Amino acid sequence: MSEEIIPDVPVASDVENEEPAVNYSAMSLAELADMFQKLAISEDRMKRSKEAEAVKSAFYRKLLKEKAEAGSTAEVQEPGGTEDDVTADQEETMSETQAHLEDTVSENPFDEIERGFKALYNAYRKEKAEYNRQLEKEREHNLELKEAVIADLKALVEKQEDVNATFPAFREIQNRWREIGPVPAQSFRNLNDTYQLYVEQFYDMVKINRELRDLDFKKNLEAKEKFCEAAEKLAENENIVEAFKELQKLHEQWKEFGPVAKQFREDIWNRFKAATAVINKKYQAYFEGQKEKYAENLAAKTALCEQVEAIAEKEIRNSSEWNECTKEIEEIQKQWKGIGYASKKENQKIYDRFRAACDKFFERKREFYAAYKDEMNENLQKKIALCEAAEALKGSTAWKKTTDQLINLQKQWKEIGAVPRKKSEALWKRFRAACDEFFNERDKQAKPENDFYGNLKAKKHLLEEINAYVLSDDEDANAEAARDFADRWQAIGFVPFKEKDKIAAAYKEAMNSKFPDVSHRSRGRAPKNEKERLVQKYLKKEQDIVTYENNIGFFAASKNSEPLIKQMQERIDRAKAELKELEMQIRALESADNEQ
Repeated sequence: MSEEIIPDVPVASDVENEEPAVNYSAMSLAELADMFQKLAISEDRMKRSKEAEAVKSAFYRKLLKEKAEAGSTAEVQEPGGTEDDVTADQEETMSETQAHLEDTVSENPFDEIERGFKALYNAYRKEKAEYNRQLEKEREHNLELKEAVIADLKALVEKQEDVNATFPAFREIQNRWREIGPVPAQSFRNLNDTYQLYVEQFYDMVKINRELRDLDFKKNLEAKEKFCEAAEKLAENENIVEAFKELQKLHEQWKEFGPVAKQFREDIWNRFKAATAVINKKYQAYFEGQKEKYAENLAAKTALCEQVEAIAEKEIRNSSEWNECTKEIEEIQKQWKGIGYASKKENQKIYDRFRAACDKFFERKREFYAAYKDEMNENLQKKIALCEAAEALKGSTAWKKTTDQLINLQKQWKEIGAVPRKKSEALWKRFRAACDEFFNERDKQAKPENDFYGNLKAKKHLLEEINAYVLSDDEDANAEAARDFADRWQAIGFVPFKEKDKIAAAYKEAMNSKFPDVSHRSRGRAPKNEKERLVQKYLKKEQDIVTYENNIGFFAASKNSEPLIKQMQERIDRAKAELKELEMQIRALESADNEQ
């Protein structure tokens, strides 16, 4: 078995799924631009093109996302191709375009940061393209040099001159071959095979001096023993990926040396092959383990995707629930970051799924709060209109009518939802001030028949009487006493406005404490039948329509009243529809009575 026949050993410049040192997706646009700028001035920048492309891709993904969130309509255009694709004409066009961009100032901050990054990238891309052209040119030159060496070696073999003349020339040819750098990849195998063929022919065909040949065999054996030792040491390296890469270099160096003495050829090759097999086995085992780890990571990330998708589809009704769900999503995102990568085939897919679910949730949240904000602004306009309506009534002396109107406005105020927090308190104080001004003046001008302070005093006396009542063993008697207290309370007129809430609360507390199991409503004649109940409801609905129509009249004179007028008109329309329905029900009952 020839020692120069190297078995198929996997050669890889990059290890699949090797985790990146930096999480680009977590970086800001400014951080990515700064990272690219540092890379572009580093000494080894020409060897870091993959890192440069990764930073560029992350920058434009981030830019596109932030533009979308900001509502920007500007188009994001990444620089086309890679740095290896740039032609001389493209370089000139890029330079002219860049010069034009530098003379243009945009008011859009995204345009400015994109322009700065594009300038950095294009400069690096141009430099990399030139570097690649020079590298390729150098490899082509090396190919020509090695072809010349092979031609000289072939001529040397064909001469078959005396060894004293040919062997020094052969040594010089070998040294020239080793000193020449790399050639184009597509030419390497054929070129190396041809060289090795003529080397073997030289040793086999030329009658060289045995001492010189043995000396050459000895040097080759010493070199290959060192390669074996290096390979065996690599087998102990815990970083198997790094060990595998170093092994490829040893194989390339092995090929550069000629044969050893026949009695050592098989043993030295078997030793080197055995060390290679150990590393290959560990390398294979490493990736088998990686596959299992990737599968576990994929399963864990799939479970997190399902959790986020469930939350994103959940019906969420208020801001409190949105906050709770947001905390859940943020906790899941933390868990996601703690899980390693999935396989190269699945990693981007599962990330896209997770990102889509998160985006869907936060988009729904943005829509909710946008609508919530609109609703609060609408409520704000409604309450401003109520303030204006109250302010328009505060100077009225039509005490009874205006009292009813203001009480109705207060009821509507309670029905209107929340307004922006910054304006809520000031708006309430404004509304309350208008109401207080009217009621305070009304209380001062109260006539004997409407003695508010006298009514307050009467209700306080009645409270004392309720609290002093001694319960009877007769439940019916207690119920009758409770209804009597309620009737007497209702018979007493209004109290001063500023006292009404306090005295009402005291009455409710006293009655609930004394008569917890008895209804406190004042006695009134209940409807005798269904027809009478519908008629009472019909009359009440007519009164509501009159109230609503009066309110529209008040609001018409106020600013910012369109939302309230619209609300009142909707109530009127609903009430009229209900009125028509009640009328039909009453007529149906009358027809049934007539038939009987």
